[in-house]
Amino acid sequence: MLQDSNNKNIDKNFKLMALSAVVLLVLFIYTIYKSSSHITGSSYYIGIIFLFILLFLALFLKLKQDQVRTFFSKYKKDSSAFDEELNKTKAATKVLNEDLNSNIQAVTSNITFKDVAGINEIKEELEEVVDFLNHPQKYLEYGIKLPKGVLLVGPPGVGKTLIARAVAGEADVPFFYQSGASFVQIYVGMGAKKVRELFAKAKQSAPAIIFIDEIDAVGKARSGKSNDERESTLNELLTQMDGFDGESGVIVIAATNKIEVLDDALLRAGRFDRRVHVGLPNINDRKKILELYLNNKNYEINIDKLVNETAGFSSAALATLINEALLNMIKNNKKILDDSDILIAKNKLEFGKKQIKILDDRQKEILAIYQASKAFISKTKVALFDESVQKLNSTYPSYYELCENIKRDLAGFIGLEVIEKEKYAINSEDLERASKLANDIVNRYKMVNSVDELLTNIKNELRSELSQNVNEINRLKQIMLKNEVITFEDI
Repeated sequence: MLQDSNNKNIDKNFKLMALSAVVLLVLFIYTIYKSSSHITGSSYYIGIIFLFILLFLALFLKLKQDQVRTFFSKYKKDSSAFDEELNKTKAATKVLNEDLNSNIQAVTSNITFKDVAGINEIKEELEEVVDFLNHPQKYLEYGIKLPKGVLLVGPPGVGKTLIARAVAGEADVPFFYQSGASFVQIYVGMGAKKVRELFAKAKQSAPAIIFIDEIDAVGKARSGKSNDERESTLNELLTQMDGFDGESGVIVIAATNKIEVLDDALLRAGRFDRRVHVGLPNINDRKKILELYLNNKNYEINIDKLVNETAGFSSAALATLINEALLNMIKNNKKILDDSDILIAKNKLEFGKKQIKILDDRQKEILAIYQASKAFISKTKVALFDESVQKLNSTYPSYYELCENIKRDLAGFIGLEVIEKEKYAINSEDLERASKLANDIVNRYKMVNSVDELLTNIKNELRSELSQNVNEINRLKQIMLKNEVITFEDI
């Protein structure tokens, strides 16, 4: 309808133009005829020539009206496309300016690796990230790109946030901290907007570090059944991590206690390229952590004894222990921290913090047998407070490999049965993993007919193997009690 209206307007203009030229030409000729005796110049003849040209142009445009219509339609279309592109550019610029004008601000971390004790292995993994942020050209000239993301995985309180701050402090770059929960908003789209603002600010301040704590709050696996605010925010996070490369100088560090719930798209290569497992500190780590927290304090404490008594403490729990002990010292108007202050602080933690495992010597020995049995069967490194053990990970696992993984989960329970002649309730998650895998073998892969029969056969194999190697299990137990870790070289 709009096109027909434009064509009618063009026809009407052609007719008016031709009619005007004819009328003016007639009037001009009539004027010349009446006043020919007074015409002495060329102005009248120039005027009549102009009118003839105007008349000719009107007739020409009338004959070529189809081509004229096509030209004007194309011009209008090109003009509309240009205006639309210009409007998009203005809108994108407006969004970018809004993102940059957000209240998200970077901080400068004054924490370095020397302020974090007991993470030597983790330091080695992160030092090249620090070096890249400090000397990017050294890597870029060989085409090496910075990992886009580093995922810190471990139980609560082991210092994941502190480690991220230490990386920022070592590299001396801006540090953008956000918790996963802060992205989850009531209104759809607000979380995604905050993600855009965060990345826009980081890119503006590059080189920089973005740290997302408790990323599982926003990064849980998508169900595909809804498009709620959390999934919208996760989609924006995935898009933003794809939107910069290793040369941008921006790296995302995230922390989680539950890697198993994260969406597969977050864990794929090109997003979180590197995973760093941060476990509970072992006996040597705890000693270094306690020495760090007691630095410049007046104390009369047997640190070696305290290290043995704090098995299962995270670095955050150790910090709380020393802080509570110091508070008790001040409360009693003392100048020197002693064992009585530590004992009172430990009692507070034992009854106030259910997650902290405070073990006596007998409980520690039971756990050491449990973990030593798993280390013997798996032939891999196992720490005293490891919740799981390394498994065989094959794309197309065989029946033997699947059964071997079940053995690794059940080895601790059977080892205690063999050595202590009694069953113990230690780690229910090991039992759940073994039962789930056995159920998959029977119902999903159809390899055997009975879950109970499969588990019974595997337990019998474990009893036989561990019974023949009791001395070896006890040797590994002693290593575990001494070092709180059994390495591959110890087996």
